[in-house]
Amino acid sequence: MEKAYKFRIYPNIEQIEQIKKTFDGCRFVYNFFLNKRIEAYKTNGDSLNYNACSAMLTSLKNDSDRSWLKEPDSTALQSSVKDLDFAYQNFFRNVKKGDKPGFPKWKLRKTLHRSYKTKLVGKNIEVFESHIKLPKLGLVNAAVSKRIEGRIINATVSKASSGKYFVSVCCTDVDIPQYKSTGKQIGVDMGIKCLVTTSDGILHSKHDFIKRSEKKLANLQRQLSRKSKGSNNRNKARIKVARLQENIANQRSDSIHKLTTMLVKEYDVICVEDLAIKNMVKNRRLAKSIFDASWGELIRQLQYKCEWQHKLLVKVGRTFASSQNCNKCGYKNADVKNLKVRSWDCPCCGVLLDRDVNAAINILHEGLRLIA
Repeated sequence: MEKAYKFRIYPNIEQIEQIKKTFDGCRFVYNFFLNKRIEAYKTNGDSLNYNACSAMLTSLKNDSDRSWLKEPDSTALQSSVKDLDFAYQNFFRNVKKGDKPGFPKWKLRKTLHRSYKTKLVGKNIEVFESHIKLPKLGLVNAAVSKRIEGRIINATVSKASSGKYFVSVCCTDVDIPQYKSTGKQIGVDMGIKCLVTTSDGILHSKHDFIKRSEKKLANLQRQLSRKSKGSNNRNKARIKVARLQENIANQRSDSIHKLTTMLVKEYDVICVEDLAIKNMVKNRRLAKSIFDASWGELIRQLQYKCEWQHKLLVKVGRTFASSQNCNKCGYKNADVKNLKVRSWDCPCCGVLLDRDVNAAINILHEGLRLIA
């Protein structure tokens, strides 16, 4: 298995300057070869591949006008070229599949969140108790919260919009401890008022992190809008807004991690509904609540945690009417399309059904049918 360990780092003034040079170098290299590929396609109808761009990068460094490219980490520049090639491959792959193509975009100087990836060469990346060794930076003070396992492949240095620096160390051959098999199966229905309702009838309430900090966030954003553009006071106000938004995101992520870990630990088969979230957020009345619920992140965490633990995650189709069908007799009640209907009596078998619990049971039954 591969696993990434993310730690906050505290670089000194010289290290911050070196990180900025690497950010700028990666951005320049990415945009330079993107322009070269576009020009080559317009001229010859063909594009440059990774090997051609990599060879040009070596000659680009030897150019007297661009000798400053020797200062950043060389493996980070190579990774930037590789990322561009990967973006091109995804673009053509999407075209072949018939999806909406996403052509590689230019990297902007004004982007607040920036990052670069450096590769392991020899022992240029090492993690200690309170320091991390990185290429061109040396030993950097870090808050190492856990001991890493496996073999280090690469490290990604990033700067958040709040001004904090982080490093994500990717390791392979990681031996992940396995949970005991329980033999239990569960159906999961996701909602707004209640984040998760299971087929066992257990309700996991949603934490409204945005609503808790809404007034404070609005106040900080109001202060930011009144500052003069380009001033230091505006930058200070921007950092306050970014740090509050980062705190909200961290709270949400922590609660979802705890919930998904509990589900994977207690159940061997988890059935969820494959929601069309992009279409659902078009409803302006529910968009904020849907974004705060983070259904997509919940499913993503369930997916990779089930893979780590060798457990099964089943996605039920979007067209399956989980709320409308009675889980006892199968009667379909079209009136339940109205979200205000929270419970209903089945006219066929007379059972009183809770909307969310009934949906979770139906999702479980459909998931087991798909497995069979």
